[in-house]
Amino acid sequence: MARIRKKTETTAAKPGTKMQLKWVRSAIAAPVKHKLVIRGLGFTRLNQVVEREDTPSIRGMVAKVPHLVEILK
Repeated sequence: MARIRKKTETTAAKPGTKMQLKWVRSAIAAPVKHKLVIRGLGFTRLNQVVEREDTPSIRGMVAKVPHLVEILK
């Protein structure tokens, strides 16, 4: 029988793990909330790569703008 994952369980990697994010598409025509997420992730220019902790909050931010950023590692 398949195990159902509870909402409290996270899919993030081990503590201290880093992930690299790259901003690949412009946010000019994106909604203001998407622009704020991009700024919150620490991006300042297009094609920039930033390294962030692999936490549920960062993964949630990336999940809101998957069409603008990509995960490299």
